[in-house]
Amino acid sequence: MRIDEYLPALRRVDDRFAGAAAEAVLARGWAAPVTSCPGWSLADLVWHLAEVQHFWAWVVRTRAQDRSGYVEPVRHADDELLGYMAGRSAELETALAGADPAERVWSWAPRKDVAFVLRRQLQEATVHTADVEQVLGDVRPIPADVGLDGVDEWLELMVPTALPEGPPEGAHPVVLHAVDADAERTLFPGTRPLPVATLTGAAGDLLLAVWRRVPLDVLTVDGDAAQAAAMIGLVDLE
Repeated sequence: MRIDEYLPALRRVDDRFAGAAAEAVLARGWAAPVTSCPGWSLADLVWHLAEVQHFWAWVVRTRAQDRSGYVEPVRHADDELLGYMAGRSAELETALAGADPAERVWSWAPRKDVAFVLRRQLQEATVHTADVEQVLGDVRPIPADVGLDGVDEWLELMVPTALPEGPPEGAHPVVLHAVDADAERTLFPGTRPLPVATLTGAAGDLLLAVWRRVPLDVLTVDGDAAQAAAMIGLVDLE
């Protein structure tokens, strides 16, 4: 994705999250379990994304170079969460709109600029939107460009974060084929001559699979599905 595409995409997914969350509250209530986030309720999920967006809005707005000045928000009551979430999304979008993507800000990653925040927050909201849609039993498709960008971010950022010493002994390549983006990516390239499996599907489904939001059976698997799942499972960010 181009850098100028991230903020419009974030606005769209924020709206989608808000709509799904409101629908889920009416249909299931705040205590409804979020199956893709074990131990979380719907209220926990909405609070989490609101808190994350509040933090990154502060980072961008203040051009923070460390996190020492950040004040954690107090958890809001369930009946205030939808309004609080809407405010935090607007806060983040406004902060990002007013910043140059090249400006330096704090991050936990090697890249420390507003562009990192744009990409990470789009992908954060995208995956959590799928989480809230799972509460409703109606996960809608993720746009191909957003899905492929999320797979790229997972490979470029999350894999080395989880495995800073590189692929462990016994790792095998897994090919990820995004049919709607006409693109292939590989987890653990070069570890073996041949991949243990090729996973084929929409880019958004591949994204949710590598984030372990959906099982591999939503994809077409050519090869050893159990070994492919094990390779993805090595990328543990808990």
